Amino acid sequence: MNRTIARRLAANAYALRIPRKAFSSQAPGNDVSSVPTCPSHEHEVKQNLKNDDKLYDVAIVGGGMVGMALACSLARMPLTKQLNVAIIDSNPALQNKLIIKKEDPPDPRVSTVTPATISLFNDVGAWEYVLQNRHAFFDKMQVWDYTGLGYTRYEARDINKEALGCVVENKVLHYALLSCMQNTEFQKTIYSSRLTSMAVHRSSSSTRADSTSSTTLHNQGNLAKLDLSDGSSLYAKLVVGSDGGKSRVRELAGFKTTGWSYPQNAIICTVEHTVENQCAWQRFLPAGPIALLPIGDKFSNIVWTMSPKEASDCNSMKEDDFIKAVNHALDYGYGPHPKSSLLGNGDIFSWLRADATSSAKESFEIPPKVVKLASARMVFPLSLKHANDYASKRVALIGDAAHTVHPLAGQGVNMGFEDAFALSKVIAEGIAVGTDIGEVSLLKKYEAERKPANIMMMAVLDGFQKAYSVDFGPLNVLRAAAFNGAHYISPLKRSIISYASGEQKLPLFY
Repeated sequence: MNRTIARRLAANAYALRIPRKAFSSQAPGNDVSSVPTCPSHEHEVKQNLKNDDKLYDVAIVGGGMVGMALACSLARMPLTKQLNVAIIDSNPALQNKLIIKKEDPPDPRVSTVTPATISLFNDVGAWEYVLQNRHAFFDKMQVWDYTGLGYTRYEARDINKEALGCVVENKVLHYALLSCMQNTEFQKTIYSSRLTSMAVHRSSSSTRADSTSSTTLHNQGNLAKLDLSDGSSLYAKLVVGSDGGKSRVRELAGFKTTGWSYPQNAIICTVEHTVENQCAWQRFLPAGPIALLPIGDKFSNIVWTMSPKEASDCNSMKEDDFIKAVNHALDYGYGPHPKSSLLGNGDIFSWLRADATSSAKESFEIPPKVVKLASARMVFPLSLKHANDYASKRVALIGDAAHTVHPLAGQGVNMGFEDAFALSKVIAEGIAVGTDIGEVSLLKKYEAERKPANIMMMAVLDGFQKAYSVDFGPLNVLRAAAFNGAHYISPLKRSIISYASGEQKLPLFY
């Protein structure tokens, strides 16, 4: 009996053997001979594929910041760096080495990256490229209400950190990730094209990685076929949609979404001060928040949320009038400066002062005055959208393709980066145990990790948006109490900072 069991186990182990690589380790763009096949089937494979069809382990559709974060992470991990990857994006910057000059004016499109994101960038070696270019760490943040009833200050020292975050131009983040990937021997092919169609068979048949024919692989659901706008086609075991809020991958794969448009637009631009700004500022106004974010060299970035008509009016203003409007919104406009507490003297929270954080003892400050517009103004609509599923057989969504959020806390890109790094780890786990990297059971592990965290963040941001979109007396008092509570209650303040910095998964006390 024992010998019989031993023989069966040996036979099963051979049948389920893990191939050394999903595909050949030769340079990308090889012909179909790069697919591992049995000699008796090699001729069949060549006949069933066109000469210009290419085979890849992973096809990343969308080479923006989040897509490049995935590629960079795959390029750096031992288990994934041998993968053959296609990146599909018509942006010419991907083909040509980006050149960023420090003397160039800042781009108005920036991101506030959290300490958790910075740690991920450090892990793959991309952060060193960010540090070579313009960026601005900030160690304090002030948030207040236009009614003058409440405010709160957050400081990195409240959680024993050196910084709350870092504001970086999107082009610098993109350059850092692209440079990091290019400085490896990663097998990548960049297609300067657009995805036009995609065929994914969702059968539940075998997922063995050593199948003998590409046609068999495709028919059994082991490859996805992608057709591009330049007429070329390629096959991949896994297609990753990182192509933004209007994702073509999401559409073609049939993922349903839930969401709505906000009755707001955001206007963004770069402004200049006479002194360097080292604090992140956010004021909630009747029509939406305005944020002033430092980006270094006496420059700051404005993200101002308002009604579509107001955004159109602000966008068409003369520069001097716009600067006046910005300073009005950040100073005495719409209401007075807040006092130290809801009652003006701190008595309502005086019993908490003994345990208050050091930042709670800091008084309200006025943001630095804006003196010049340093970039063009850009306007874009705001919405919330969430894919009901992040993964199906052969397809996974990351970043804005999976979720878009209100920009009031600058969390959207951090959510996307965490998606990218989480998916790369799941792919590595699949390779480690010999699982087909496009198998839905593996990809659902990525979804199970990221979906709850993203939904929680989206709920928090949407709640803030709705709470500060109503100008009503009793609600104003409740909001002011919330500001003061966050200002004086140390556990609450630390929890908020830790959650916003990505170090705590849920916005709870600890």
